[in-house]
Amino acid sequence: MKNLNIIWVIAMAFVLNITPMLGQTKAKKNKITADSNIAKAEFIEKDALMKGIFEKAYGYVIFPNVGKGGFGIGGAAGNGTVYENNKIVGMAKLTQLSIGFQAGAQVYREVIFFESKKDLDRFKESRFEFSAQASAVAATEGASANVKYADGVMVFTILKGGLMYEAAVGGQKFKFNRL
Repeated sequence: MKNLNIIWVIAMAFVLNITPMLGQTKAKKNKITADSNIAKAEFIEKDALMKGIFEKAYGYVIFPNVGKGGFGIGGAAGNGTVYENNKIVGMAKLTQLSIGFQAGAQVYREVIFFESKKDLDRFKESRFEFSAQASAVAATEGASANVKYADGVMVFTILKGGLMYEAAVGGQKFKFNRL
């Protein structure tokens, strides 16, 4: 059983690291961008105050469909659109590997806001990652009213579906690709 878990970790790490290298077709990029527009509208619909955050943020990245699953060892992945001053500047890939008590699968949307050029540039250099201590706020009515930037970023999520029990340690990594 222990060998099976080690093989699973190696396989997940390989898949999560090789996927960004596969490239994206123009049609896939267009689909991700269209899905990002829908996700942005849904974030604003869930909490009207987020409209101001989208307008005032130096930049943001929207991951409209992040798939996550695990049983002991888990992973997540998703593609997104990166905006600077409300204009598309690139695409991004989110990957996550986690270890701990977890079982299930879910799909969610995630938006990361960047307070300044320095914060967005760090993301664009693919030097940006979240540790296990990073937390996202569930986008609900009024949720954004009291949220502040922490280390230049603010993160919101919306659950699309699924069920996941989790008490795990892991982190998210990101890869930026300029248009």
